[in-house]
Amino acid sequence: MASEGGESNMDREMILADFQACTGIDNIAEAITLLELNNWDLVAAINGVIPQENGILQREASAFGPPSQSEAADAAAAEGAAPPPASSSSSSSSPASSSASAFCPVNPSSRHIVERQPRMLNFRVEYRQRTIELVLEEGSTVGEIKTILEADLGIPVSKMQLKGWKSGDVSDSTVMRSLHLPKNNSLYVLTPEIAPTASTSKNSDLQDSLNQNFLLVISHREAQRDYSLNFPGSRTIQEVKRNISDLTNIPVRHQQWDGWPASASDDSMTLAVSGISYPCHHLGVCRRSSPANSQEPTEECADVHMVSDSEGDDFEDASEFGVDDSEMFGMGSSTCRKSPMMPENSENEADALLHFTAEFSSRYGETHPMFFIGSLEAASQEAFYGKARDRKLLAIYLHNDDSVLSNVFCSQMMCADSIVAYLSQNFITWAWDVTKEANKARLLTMCTRHFGSVVTQTIRTYKTDQFPLLLIVMGKRTSNEVLHVIQGNSTVDELMMRLMGAMEIFTAQQQEDIKDEDEREARETVKREQDEAYRVSLEADRKKREAQEKEEAEQVRLERMRKEQEDEKEAIRLSLEQTLPAEPDEDSAEQISKLRVRTPSGQFLERRFLGSCHLQVLFDFVASKGFPFEEFKLLTTFPRRNITQLDPGSTLLEAKLFPQETLFLEAKE
Repeated sequence: MASEGGESNMDREMILADFQACTGIDNIAEAITLLELNNWDLVAAINGVIPQENGILQREASAFGPPSQSEAADAAAAEGAAPPPASSSSSSSSPASSSASAFCPVNPSSRHIVERQPRMLNFRVEYRQRTIELVLEEGSTVGEIKTILEADLGIPVSKMQLKGWKSGDVSDSTVMRSLHLPKNNSLYVLTPEIAPTASTSKNSDLQDSLNQNFLLVISHREAQRDYSLNFPGSRTIQEVKRNISDLTNIPVRHQQWDGWPASASDDSMTLAVSGISYPCHHLGVCRRSSPANSQEPTEECADVHMVSDSEGDDFEDASEFGVDDSEMFGMGSSTCRKSPMMPENSENEADALLHFTAEFSSRYGETHPMFFIGSLEAASQEAFYGKARDRKLLAIYLHNDDSVLSNVFCSQMMCADSIVAYLSQNFITWAWDVTKEANKARLLTMCTRHFGSVVTQTIRTYKTDQFPLLLIVMGKRTSNEVLHVIQGNSTVDELMMRLMGAMEIFTAQQQEDIKDEDEREARETVKREQDEAYRVSLEADRKKREAQEKEEAEQVRLERMRKEQEDEKEAIRLSLEQTLPAEPDEDSAEQISKLRVRTPSGQFLERRFLGSCHLQVLFDFVASKGFPFEEFKLLTTFPRRNITQLDPGSTLLEAKLFPQETLFLEAKE
């Protein structure tokens, strides 16, 4: 039994040495605590500390044998860690060291590489009071950034100085790939030749300073790596140090800084009043030397769990720095934050999600999934109820600050470039914080309404230390189905495999839905075409009927007008006929003129007139017979004269129509 215990301690010492060699963590207490959290599973512990890049499936690399000492040193340098100590090479023959070969770097020719898309770089460019967000391919040039900024800011490229490059000033033709830039970058624009406006000259005002964004370029000495971080002026120095603790795994109490101005004497001061340079300030950080770093692990500390502030001399003064042990290991709980991830009893779900997104970005950076802002019902509508081609899976992220896994899962999983890109392309991501009981009860009510009591009961069964959870939900015709519940202790590879597996199931269902939708749309198209043809036919019949009715109405109107005109003419004719003087007798003693009038039809009109009668009496006689003066002219035969052109007041004698005359009527042109 004693020999077995000795072998167990020896194995753990080998695992500890291999873990430090692969991760570069010098603090033995930290290394032991991280291994304890993973039950001394070397694979899980390293995956939780070292981000997996370039698509390397580290668990699958174990088939290619242990690495050489030089390969391990190269891998540690690539991860920003110290090279492995020479003593670790002596343990390669032990079982524990052979297991370490499963995740220490292997020959590049034997790695399993996942095909990746062209690398995209995010730029946050500050200019006076404006902030421009840009996304460009790694193969773009610096000049292309300036060209885009010229369009957005209206500043000529010739008057623009783009600052903030960690390698110093660069030319416009420089390809960004050659600068070896990180995923997220912060730059600022200087325009010495352009005078500032009145509003920008008031930066000394405290309120304006609190609203400004400060670019802190922080150099991590041990890892030889620079971090370009944007912080609002209202952020305190203590909060900056806590964020750096998450990035560098250096607890706040062990951080040694240089670059802070003398006025920044209190960690509770905000950046706006600390006296740092605006818009950019350079700082340096490294691990403060501690006697604990030189101590060898003992048999007692090999089995130690995460100790409290009162356990162990190495942690007795942690409270003096405002941090607890969980924060020292990059696993800060909600009690270490100034504000919770989500306010309790928020009336508006959209406001709660906005607060969640802002707090998530503050803790873990801007690179994270795009969280849907709105209710769970609205997120379900967006994901499930559009056109089949536009539907997506719904990823529900449930956060719990009381779980020690939350910080690691968010920083290593949810903020991994591959996970962020895959979720953004294929999922609608909705988040909720269940740290507070009121918020958790509200979530369970929403889940019961949308997914049923089974899902609600499933969430209830998970304990706090199993959070955070990522639920993958697929919409179906009749109900919504939860495909996977991913727990917080998953690795990046496991998370990606679960997401890809869900996508395979969803894609098969989506193809069926697309086929059904296309067939339905084809039927609806035929029906719409038939309805349209019927409508056009009805419209044509209606127009034809209206035209016919209009034509008939016009004929009736014309007939009525014609009749009215005829009645009017007849009335005039009768009136003229009644006003004519009596025809004189042939044996009258007065001079008599006998006139014959030939009509256009060949008939003759004969009548006797007194020679003293005016021509108007002759015209009235002809009109009374249906030949009005306005339409016909009265002519003599020889010589041809137009009698209607003579003065109607002249007598027949004066017109030489005596004693008899033959006239004829002719229609006027």
